[in-house]
Amino acid sequence: MQNLRSVCPFDCPDSCGLLVSVSDGKAIAVKGDPEHPSTRGLICPKMKHYERSVHSPLRLASPLARTGKKGSGHFREINWGEAIALICDRWKSISSEYGAESVLPYSYAGTMGLLQRNIGHAFFHYFGASRLERTICSPAKEAGWRSLMGNTPAMRPEEMSESDLVILWGINAACTSIHAMRDAMEARRRGARIWAIDTCRTRTADLADEFFIVRPGGDGALALGMMHLILRENLADSEFISRNVTGFEEFSSKTAANSTPERISAICGVPPETIEKMALAYAKARAPFIRLGSGLSRYANGAMTVRCISFLPAITGAWQRSGGGIFCGSSTGAAFPIHLVTREDFIEKPVRTINMNRLGEALDRNSAHPVMSLYVYHSNPAVIAPDQNAVLAGLERDDLFTVVHERFMTDTARFADIVLPATSSLEHPDIYRSYGGYHAQLCDAVIPPLKGAKSNREVFSLLAEEMGWNEPFFRLDDKELLHLLIDDINPWRGEEINDKLRRGEPVLLDIPSDPKKEWLTKSGRIELLNPAEPEPLPAILPANAEKDGYPLRFQSGVTPYSLNSTFYEQEELRDRQNCMVLMMNEKNALERGLNEGSPVIAFNSHGEVEFTLAITEKTPPGTIVTEGVWWLGLIPGKRGVNALTSQRLTDRGNGSTFYDVAVEVRKADFS
Repeated sequence: MQNLRSVCPFDCPDSCGLLVSVSDGKAIAVKGDPEHPSTRGLICPKMKHYERSVHSPLRLASPLARTGKKGSGHFREINWGEAIALICDRWKSISSEYGAESVLPYSYAGTMGLLQRNIGHAFFHYFGASRLERTICSPAKEAGWRSLMGNTPAMRPEEMSESDLVILWGINAACTSIHAMRDAMEARRRGARIWAIDTCRTRTADLADEFFIVRPGGDGALALGMMHLILRENLADSEFISRNVTGFEEFSSKTAANSTPERISAICGVPPETIEKMALAYAKARAPFIRLGSGLSRYANGAMTVRCISFLPAITGAWQRSGGGIFCGSSTGAAFPIHLVTREDFIEKPVRTINMNRLGEALDRNSAHPVMSLYVYHSNPAVIAPDQNAVLAGLERDDLFTVVHERFMTDTARFADIVLPATSSLEHPDIYRSYGGYHAQLCDAVIPPLKGAKSNREVFSLLAEEMGWNEPFFRLDDKELLHLLIDDINPWRGEEINDKLRRGEPVLLDIPSDPKKEWLTKSGRIELLNPAEPEPLPAILPANAEKDGYPLRFQSGVTPYSLNSTFYEQEELRDRQNCMVLMMNEKNALERGLNEGSPVIAFNSHGEVEFTLAITEKTPPGTIVTEGVWWLGLIPGKRGVNALTSQRLTDRGNGSTFYDVAVEVRKADFS
């Protein structure tokens, strides 16, 4: 038996290092790599038996061609040669009749490997297909940070250990960032206090010293209210501000002056006296550290929310002290020359861009230029995309030629004309970088591909060959492409780091500039006043749900046992979630005559979804919560949580508004 290094490929900030026990070409156990700088042996419940996913009896083993109605799951087995020929013949026909832009790729973060995740871009650029704007996760968070801090990199998250006040704001770290949770607990052992701020009581809140509950979409207002009080009590660091901030006088006389505790309380739901308590404690902390989640950016005011919260370390001068500041996420895109894989230079002429959050609109046959072919890889839009009813209506079109490259028969795959079996991360090489820190790692395949499975890189090479393209790029193999990504030396990676990468060791990347001393903005300062923004100063913006006319705010939360729609192939993890539960405060349940454990329907203008009711004090009155994004075949109703979400976008970044949802709930009547 061998113990071989690998990396968790899924959309989590930590990119955990793994040790995979392999015997006779089969993965038999997975554990955390104790020598990885962030993982240090700790992995989440989802990955503790990753070998069960890799060798699941549900894995697809052969290409399939549809024989029944779309969505029925009826297919016949075909070979790879037949599948590739069928796809390319249809694409040539569709391109000839409707134009190449009628073909749309759809992918996101089913794998975070730089090669396998991005290799499809080059193919579709060369093809001339429509471009996909991949903004389903947290682009508003990045936009909010950039509006204030420009290209300033994030501080190193390890500084949390030197903080005396750790604030886990809008992040259920116990589920989604377990190493941040571990580091917070280590900081507590050194004397720090831990705050959790969220819309309901989470597993993270249970571990915190203090928990503050905020109305959905009200986080930015809370930050402004805190800053009003910091100024009122003369606790701002005027010297730091005068040296490092532009626009502070305008901000303090306009936005901050109007953000009184009474006004802010009506918006964010936090009592005025609690806002005052939070503001004074934050201002008096020596080195407060804010770890900011992404969920609070998935509202109509998401970017503004992040912009407001991100100024807190500047108003108190926390940036000057080790352990003080805010961590929104690391952006290490410049560390690797990804353009050598995505090949933007293959685009011969401008093509249309379709936002992935508006897939339902793009698949509407009655639109001016409908999508006629959809190619889905490492994503499951039938359940994870907003406005599920619109997406499924598009996938049901008989004239939409859909190809899905997947490991399992997902809900999206059931609507495909051709299904192609995909490799898991243990079956192909790749390089991974964290967005919750600054580590990276290259890993080789640790087992051979399972029967019939091919990687993204292999499939796109086969498709390019069948299309008759002579471009040499599409004949490069995995090792040649990975060399393109790591053979250069840049400010992020010197020769020593590159040597470690080539050996498959986890590395910590260098940060080219000091993120606590050098502000990479146009002015060279923290730009509180930014004339390039639609709102030049931080401001209070409303959420969409405020005007939707339904009384309850619906939150689709996270669980330790799944990641979006991933891991539902593991029966043990499904069992630990039990069923699709809707958590509701007793007050709201009594008002509607609803009982514990009974089936209920949450509904709005987009659709309706069946849940099992759980009455709990973890959710405040007016807010209801569910966890996980279940496969449709595993739930009693016909629709999942995204039948309630909309295709509306965030204020900046064109992101999703998954949490900006208003609903009503009624008894389920199946008589």
